[in-house]
Amino acid sequence: MDVIKDVQDYYGKTLKTSADLKTEACCTPDAMPGYIKRLLSNIHDEVLIKYYGCGLVAPTVLEGKRILDLGSGSGRDVYALAQLVGAKGEVVGVDMTEEQLAVANAHLGWHQKKFGFKKSNVRFLHGYIEKLDRLGLKPGSFDIVVSNCVINLSTDKAAVLKGAFDLLKPGGELYFSDVYADRRLPDAVRNDPVLYGECLGGALYWNDFHTLAKQAGFKDPRLVEDRPLGVTDEALAAKLGPAKFFSATYRLFKLDDLEPLCEDYGQAVVYKGGIQGAEDIFLLDKHHAIERGKAFPVCGNTWKMLNDTRFAPHFDFIGDFSRHYGIFAGCGTTIPYDTGSGASTSNGGCC
Repeated sequence: MDVIKDVQDYYGKTLKTSADLKTEACCTPDAMPGYIKRLLSNIHDEVLIKYYGCGLVAPTVLEGKRILDLGSGSGRDVYALAQLVGAKGEVVGVDMTEEQLAVANAHLGWHQKKFGFKKSNVRFLHGYIEKLDRLGLKPGSFDIVVSNCVINLSTDKAAVLKGAFDLLKPGGELYFSDVYADRRLPDAVRNDPVLYGECLGGALYWNDFHTLAKQAGFKDPRLVEDRPLGVTDEALAAKLGPAKFFSATYRLFKLDDLEPLCEDYGQAVVYKGGIQGAEDIFLLDKHHAIERGKAFPVCGNTWKMLNDTRFAPHFDFIGDFSRHYGIFAGCGTTIPYDTGSGASTSNGGCC
C-alpha cells in the first residue's frame, strides 16, 4: 500500500464533495458558534463543498497572529481563520494534494475582496506535513499551528508533531482535531485504502498519541472536546470489528517548564472576559470551563498555560509556586473520551 499516493488519489480524485464520504469521521457537526457560522458564510461555495474536516479548529484570541494550517485542503479553515487574524495577521496553508490546492488558490482574490483587505493575508504551499522543515518556514515563527482531520492520514505522525513544535513560538500552541481509536488497530484495518482515506485506518490509539505528543515536546496534552464516531457503511463496520473511534480536538502548548503531572500549588485564576466567543465562560479544555469573574482553582500547568501565553491579558492570577500541596485532585489515566454525546466540564480539575 502506497499510503501517500492512495490518500492523494482519494482526496484529489475519488472524493468530489463531502457527500461522498462513507463515515462520520471527516465531518463537522452542525452545532457551532454563531460567529463561526458567519465566517463560513463569507467563504466561496467551491471551497466549502470540498471540505473534509472532522472538527472545529478556530481557537480564540487570534487578532494579528500568524497561523499555519497542516493539510489545509481546499482552504476552508484557512479562509475562516484569515478573518479572525485580520489584515495584520497571516494564515499559511500546507497540503500535498494538487487538486485541493488548485481550488484553494483559485479563490485568493475573491476572498481578499470579500474580507475587505488591501492585500491577501493567505498563502498556500505544496508540501508534506511530515517534512515541514523543507518548506522554507522559519523555526519559531508561528503563534498557532492548526490541523483538521489530517494528521491521522500521515505515515510519520511523530515527524508532524515535532515539525509543528519547532515552528511554534514559545507559548504558542498546536490546536487540532483528529480521529483516535480506543485501541491499537490491526494491520488489516491500517492497510485498507478506503478505511485509511476515511480517516479511520490511520487513527492512533489515544494513549499512543499522548506519548508521541510528549516526545515531540508538548508536555501536557489537553483534550478540548470529543465525540464518538459512527460508521454507517455496514461493510466498513464489519472490517473495523469492535474498535471504537472518536473525533477529538486537542491543544498542545509549547511551554518548556510544564510538569509531567498536574501539581497543586494553591493557585487560582480569574477570567476577566473580553474574548470573542467566550464572553461569559472561557473553555481552556474539557475540564476547565472558567466562568468570568469567579476565582477558579488550577494546577501549576494550567496556570502557566494561561499566564505564559496569549491568554494572559484576559486573566488575573492568584498565587505562585512557593509552596507545593501535592498532586492536583482529579488526574486520571482512563480513556478521556465520552462514549455518549456531548462533552463534560467541571469547576476545576485536571485534563
